[in-house]
Amino acid sequence: MSKKTFSIISLGCFRNTYDSEIVVRQFLDKGYSLKKDNKADTLIINTCGFIKDAKEESIGIIEKALDLKKRKQVKEVIVFGCLVSRYKKELKDFFPQVDQWWPVLEFSRRFLKREKLTPPFIDFLKISEGCLNHCSYCAIPFIKGPLKSKPQDEILKEVRALDKGGVRELNIIGQDITSWGKDLGVRGDLTYLLKNILKELIHIKWVRLLYTHPRHFSDSLIDLFATSSKICKYIDLPIQHINDRILKLMNRDTSRKQIVDLIKKIRSKIPGCVLRTSIIVGFPSESEKEFSQLLDFLEETKFEKLGVFAFSREEGTFAHDCKGAVHHSTTMRRYRQIMDLQRKISGEVSSKLIGKELDVLVQDQDNNIFIGRTQYDAFEVDGEVFINKKKLKIGDFYKAKIVDAYEYDLVGI
Repeated sequence: MSKKTFSIISLGCFRNTYDSEIVVRQFLDKGYSLKKDNKADTLIINTCGFIKDAKEESIGIIEKALDLKKRKQVKEVIVFGCLVSRYKKELKDFFPQVDQWWPVLEFSRRFLKREKLTPPFIDFLKISEGCLNHCSYCAIPFIKGPLKSKPQDEILKEVRALDKGGVRELNIIGQDITSWGKDLGVRGDLTYLLKNILKELIHIKWVRLLYTHPRHFSDSLIDLFATSSKICKYIDLPIQHINDRILKLMNRDTSRKQIVDLIKKIRSKIPGCVLRTSIIVGFPSESEKEFSQLLDFLEETKFEKLGVFAFSREEGTFAHDCKGAVHHSTTMRRYRQIMDLQRKISGEVSSKLIGKELDVLVQDQDNNIFIGRTQYDAFEVDGEVFINKKKLKIGDFYKAKIVDAYEYDLVGI
C-alpha cells in the first residue's frame, strides 16, 4: 500500500517558513510522503494575513488549491496561519470546500524538529513570537498575541543541532528580536543571548539578525556587531517614518532625534555596516510637507537597502480609524518617488564595491553562472552576486573580486 502524500505552500515571511517546516516534519512523522508539485492527497497552505496584498495573495492561492481539488488532483485542502487566525469565520463561509482550518501554529518554547524547506546551508532560528510594541497600524498582536520568548537553553540546543547539521548561515528571526527575554523574567537581553549563541558555533560562519526595533537597539548590541567576526554587518532597522507627529501616530515610541542619533552611532562604531530599513507612505493625515521631510531624510541618510509599503488599513488597529485618509493615487505617487530615489542610491552603493574583494556564499547555479550573496544581502530579500566559473561548490564561501555592478546585484570573479 502506497503512502499518503502531501505538499505545502508557505506564504509570507521567514517566520511562516519556519512554522511550515514544523508542520512538514509532523506529517512526515505520521507516515506521509512529501511531494513538491502541489498535486498530492493533502495540500496544506500556510497563509499570510499581514497587509492587503498578502491577504489577496493568500486568497488567490486558496482558490487555485480548490480548483485542483475540483479536478481531483488533490483530495484534501488544509489552510492555516495568519489569515485564518484573523478571518476564520468569513473564510469558512466563503470557502466551504476547504477540509480543515487551523489558526497560526502555536509557538512552542521548546526546540521542535523541522524538515527544511530552504537550502541545507541556510537556516532560520525563531527566538520569539508575538510583539509588545503595539504599533498603531500593525495587526500582529491580534494574530500572534503578546511577546513570547524561547528560553535560552532551548535556543542553544537548537543552535547546536543546526551547527552540526551543515548550516553555514543562521538567520535569527522574530517580530522584534530586540525585545527577546523581556517576558521571561530572567536576567539577560539579546546581546547576552547572542554572545552565548556565538560560543556554540563551529561551522556556522554568518549570523544575521532580522527585524530589530530602533527603540530597543542597545549600545551593547552595537558593540557586539562591531567586534564579532560572525555577525553579518547588516542591520535590519525599520524606522517606518521620520516625522515626529507621524511616528507618534504610529505609536513607534521613538523620535527623529533618536533615530538620527542611533544611525550615527551605528555607522561610526561599525564601519562598512549596511543598513536596511522599511518605510510606510500614505499613513492617515500624512501631509505633503511631512512626506517631503521623509524623502529629504532618505536622500541624506542613504540607507543601503530599503523597502517601502503603501499604508494598509487593518481591521482592529488604531490606525484603521484614523482620520485624514490619503488618496490612493497620492500614496502610490509617494511610493514611486521613494523607490526612484532608492534605486539611484542603491546604484551608487553598488558601484562603490567595484574592485573590492568580498566573501560570497554560493547558493545556486544557472549553467556556468554561479549565484551567491555577500554578508550585506539577506536570503530572498536583497541582491545577489553572479560569478562566471566552471567549478564552485554550492554552500561554500569564496573570495570574489567585484568587477561590475547593477542597481541591486553584483558581478564577481
